Amino acid sequence: MPDHPPTIIVVHRRENRKKCSVEPLRERAGFIFWTYPDDGPESLDGYVRLGIGGPLLTEADSANGLLVIDATWRLAERMEKKYAHIPVRSLPKWQTAYPRVSKVFDDPSAGLATIEAIYAAYRAMGHSTEGLLDQYHWSDEFLAINGEHLGERGGS
Repeated sequence: MPDHPPTIIVVHRRENRKKCSVEPLRERAGFIFWTYPDDGPESLDGYVRLGIGGPLLTEADSANGLLVIDATWRLAERMEKKYAHIPVRSLPKWQTAYPRVSKVFDDPSAGLATIEAIYAAYRAMGHSTEGLLDQYHWSDEFLAINGEHLGERGGS
């Protein structure tokens, strides 16, 4: 069991679960899933929200819970309004390995697949990343292109 509050992943109800990179985490201890727009019974006191534009997430945040929004970029922007009261934390620049092609919208240049973002956040917070990427199809490529972030702790 993790030594930090569970990570809450808010998934938009229209998200395709077959394509969802965090779907394997549903069976893993330390992760709670809410289906937007409904919240679960858990309190968000002491949580930070993973997002763009906030201070960098660091080990100083390790005692906080992590709230992650999982949806297309267009839907995530709408969802963030509901959680605007949760302090936002950002990640240093990581590169995605997830092959995204939107014919309608541009993804942010700093955009990562949700599982990649959680992995990067756990690294920044000093949490164990063991097994997080085990079922992620592009894990080897993701770790290879982001080697500068892995330092002495290794890749998994």
